[in-house]
Amino acid sequence: MDKRTNEAWLADLRAGGDRQAQALEDLRAIILRGLPYAIAGRLDPNSPESEALTEEVVQETLMRVLEYLDSFEGRSQFTTWAHKIAVRAALTELRRVRWREVPLPEMEMNEETDTSYREIADDQANPEEQLAQTEMMTRVNRIIMEELTDKQRQALKAIMEGFPLEEVARRLGTNRNALYKMLHDARLRLKKRLEREGLTPTEVLSVFERART
Repeated sequence: MDKRTNEAWLADLRAGGDRQAQALEDLRAIILRGLPYAIAGRLDPNSPESEALTEEVVQETLMRVLEYLDSFEGRSQFTTWAHKIAVRAALTELRRVRWREVPLPEMEMNEETDTSYREIADDQANPEEQLAQTEMMTRVNRIIMEELTDKQRQALKAIMEGFPLEEVARRLGTNRNALYKMLHDARLRLKKRLEREGLTPTEVLSVFERART
């Protein structure tokens, strides 16, 4: 078991050369020992999938440790801090794997202004409320189709359907920060268009909430 202090880990990993390489190899061995059992509830530690995922996550963890080395504040053991990074990376990768075979949803509108992005009317709503819901959804769909780009529509619908941010970014050929900006710009454009049409997000939501009260 490695006996380095927190200070020794930091010094070795900042040293470069053979000293840094040895510290990385030692840290890699520590993470490899603990990670499979940390995610055992989600993936069998003895499965081939676990071995492949662990190797990938360990490499990513070592890169993150070096990248964020200056952020380590010494409030815990250095190896505990590194292990938490590894577990977060593993959970992110497991979510990505789960969604990998699921196609991103499309948001399209045909000539009759119908769309695949439609909320089914609440069965508990009365006919008047159901009509209001349908009309509002059609209006919102039209605004979405007119205001947003294909990528913005696809990203927005994917996030609403539960896709992880990292997976949506990967599918769209971008990164997490760029996806955040894309979604922010999309919401801002929708907000401005709703305001031009005399609507607010609260008014749109209230049409659907009235049927549930």
